[in-house]
Amino acid sequence: MPCVILLIASLNQTDYTGGDVSTPTAISEAIGQLAKQILLLAAGHERTTAFLEEALPLLLAAGGSDYVALLRAERGKWLAIASAGLRQEPPLKLLADVLDRERPLSDKAWSAAPLAPRSASGEVLAFHWGGAVVGGREAVIQDLADVLGAGRQAVRQRDQERRHVERLERMIEICRSWSQTQRTDDLLQRIAEASTQLLAAERASIFLWDQANRTLVGRPALGVEDNELRLPDDAGVVGQVVRTGEPRRVDRDEAQREVDRRVDHKLGFETRNLLCVPLRSPRGDLFGAFELVNKIGGDFTDDDQTALTELAAHAAIALENTQQYERLLRVQRHLTDQAAAQVRMIGECPAIESLRATVARIADTDLALLILGENGTGKEIVAQLIHYLSHRRDQPLVAVNCAALTETLLESELFGHEKGAFTDAHTSRPGKFELASGGTLFLDEIGDMSPGGQAKLLRVLEEKVVVRVGGSRPIHTDARVIAATNQNLARMVRERRFREDLFFRLNVVTLDLPPLRERGEDVLLLAEHFLDDFSLKARRNSLKLTAAARKRLLSHTWPGNIRELRNLMERLAYLVQGDTIAAEDLSFILAPDPTSTAIFALDQTLNAATRRFQTEYVTRQIAAARGNMTTAAERLGLHRSNLYRKTRQLGMNPGTEEE
Repeated sequence: MPCVILLIASLNQTDYTGGDVSTPTAISEAIGQLAKQILLLAAGHERTTAFLEEALPLLLAAGGSDYVALLRAERGKWLAIASAGLRQEPPLKLLADVLDRERPLSDKAWSAAPLAPRSASGEVLAFHWGGAVVGGREAVIQDLADVLGAGRQAVRQRDQERRHVERLERMIEICRSWSQTQRTDDLLQRIAEASTQLLAAERASIFLWDQANRTLVGRPALGVEDNELRLPDDAGVVGQVVRTGEPRRVDRDEAQREVDRRVDHKLGFETRNLLCVPLRSPRGDLFGAFELVNKIGGDFTDDDQTALTELAAHAAIALENTQQYERLLRVQRHLTDQAAAQVRMIGECPAIESLRATVARIADTDLALLILGENGTGKEIVAQLIHYLSHRRDQPLVAVNCAALTETLLESELFGHEKGAFTDAHTSRPGKFELASGGTLFLDEIGDMSPGGQAKLLRVLEEKVVVRVGGSRPIHTDARVIAATNQNLARMVRERRFREDLFFRLNVVTLDLPPLRERGEDVLLLAEHFLDDFSLKARRNSLKLTAAARKRLLSHTWPGNIRELRNLMERLAYLVQGDTIAAEDLSFILAPDPTSTAIFALDQTLNAATRRFQTEYVTRQIAAARGNMTTAAERLGLHRSNLYRKTRQLGMNPGTEEE
């Protein structure tokens, strides 16, 4: 290495080649060649430590010394960053003078020069020779220090860029996980864990500013009840950051006077240093602070502050999104609770009590349900009740009337369609199965579905996958299906008008709703409920039913079931003048009794008509008595044993009389 020989010669002022190598030109050329070597060496490294391990031996040889060290002043002490050769202890005064004067100096066997940048690095390159230092070496020593400083600066910059890229990659990964967190408490915990790992700190806390109460709420706060710390918004470093909107960094020396030790005592923790930056919303509004405590292995740096500021910006966005999601979720749950409160199964007859118990058992399952009953008996209400009692209550409840759609429209409605699938398909549209995924799909009037629609529905129920009309991509759906019909599906299966396999797939659990005429005094409970509701909407006092009106309601056969009763009460709430409803108010509203007309049809014998009337009348009296045979017998003017005998004669078979 010619440059090394020239430098050694110049430093020792000896001619190894027979010529004068200590001339400024020769030394400059040697320094230039050494600088090239150092910079080439720097180009091959990304970490400062590895670079110094190879660069210092070159300087040791170039200087002709037996020891060279790079030292840094830190808290009144000198730390050796890297060294080469036989270890020696440099004179501290020499090192301090070099820093103070910012120029190279010599003292006996030692020479030292400040490392660039001279005014800021606080680092010194020191050489030791076996004999006394000959004057004139300081300029060359400074050149060597400058060469090393330039090389290390290049490595440090590359190292910083590498660490910055790694930190950004890690930050992107962290922020991606934050975006999937939907609870504020979980998000704050994740932010704290990620920031401590990323920036090598012992603890982290997010302080949200409750301006109305002039309070800072810090979470997570280990060692505190509910993992939450509450402070006045002017307390400590966090209070300063929130008040000024500027970041603060407190090193070890400052911690003794800056840190609120009362908080440390409360947390059972000692704060040695900390870094705190403001939290601002994307609109620039200050709403809190982000604090890291106790940097592992030293104090927080400018790079740490920059990284925490970037992290705080992402954290603020994630917090705002999560809080907005929670607000929307609270609103949704409030609306869901309101909707659920409106869905009630009113009635006390045995059939309704049994139905209510069955609904409570099967509501929170994923079983397919088939609801049977006449028109107006409340099949959709039961489906809504099942949905709101299940774990799917916060997800959609989607209803489809199968009788109102043709086969082509039904397929598009249930499964969706792609753009251009048919003439009017101007845009893609999801089907009801997609919209109800995670929730409940109510298929009303399932008995009116076409054979083609039945086959496609069966496939979806079996595979839990839909394909849009005009598409090919399978779409998973997790909708619970509740079907309803007023038809006799079992008879339709026998007549081959309904698929047997679909019937058994839907008929996992069957709920049979009784007609209103068989529910006895439930008619009065429902009538009073509807009257109270519609009177409130009509802004009038609740209407009361007279005894004669109650008897008239009980005697009606209600061919339209609950829907008929509801519509009747709505009309009365708006039309009746007084505060009571008399039997006369019902006479012109209630429809003729079709059952009574059928009983007295002229196409049957007197005995057949009499038997049919007795059967109907006894059935209604038992229902009105809510199954109490003693009460029903009293109303019929019979002894209980005679009532049992009469029901057996009529073929009603109500059971055996208890002795």
